[in-house]
Amino acid sequence: MSKKTIVLAAVVALAITGCAKEDTSTTTESGVPLIEAGSLTTCTHLPYAPFQSKDSSGKVVGFDVALIDLVAAKLGVTQEIVDTPFEGIKSGADLNSGKCDVAAAGMTITDERKKVLDFADPYFDATQALAVQTGKEVKTLEELAGKKLGTQGGTTGEDYVKKQVEEKKLDIEVVSYKDLAALQQALATNQIAGAVNDLPVWNEYIKANPGKVVVSAGFDTGEQYGFAVKKGNAELLKAVNEALATARSDGKYDEIYKQWIGEKPAA
Repeated sequence: MSKKTIVLAAVVALAITGCAKEDTSTTTESGVPLIEAGSLTTCTHLPYAPFQSKDSSGKVVGFDVALIDLVAAKLGVTQEIVDTPFEGIKSGADLNSGKCDVAAAGMTITDERKKVLDFADPYFDATQALAVQTGKEVKTLEELAGKKLGTQGGTTGEDYVKKQVEEKKLDIEVVSYKDLAALQQALATNQIAGAVNDLPVWNEYIKANPGKVVVSAGFDTGEQYGFAVKKGNAELLKAVNEALATARSDGKYDEIYKQWIGEKPAA
């Protein structure tokens, strides 16, 4: 190899090194690994009020956000939020790729998702609900025969609707929307006759848009939400569970629940 070739090789190697992404991962004093020093990075999917959405200043706030803030405080870091499509969250792809440390997206715990994610203890009992325009109330899915019913793509609410339509052979066209905002817009503009999503989400929408939409039926599917971490991240999973347990015992959980959801149901 000539001297010129050696110099060129050195330059190329230096360029490659300079382009490489700096490793900013770290471990907290309590031994919890994080992808970014000083931050607990959270993957979520906006908007999904009251669990996570932007306020008038553009800051992401909500029930999930407030609870994960408690985890961050326990670790001595601050929470940083990444808005990303729900598919990458529920599939485990975002956690596996190092996009975030924890997933907090109003996500229902399911056996299928447990295969690719490690869930913390459940933090919220969820109920599915059917919303329709005011004055067009229906009590059952059967009453929507011949009409369009909207769902949010990739959610357990969509799974529930599709299963009901298939098993009961209902004449309903299920229309899937990419996010909650698109689903709510479709309902408000009469593109669909009804829409199914989690009850607290509809309650929040009705509060912000009085007189336009009502919840006409509820479906108790026994669902529970859970925060998730990458498979095998036992240290962070433990920290999340400990923060949730502390919040439940010291009253902080009830305080946050009342702020974002409403009065907590009696145990």
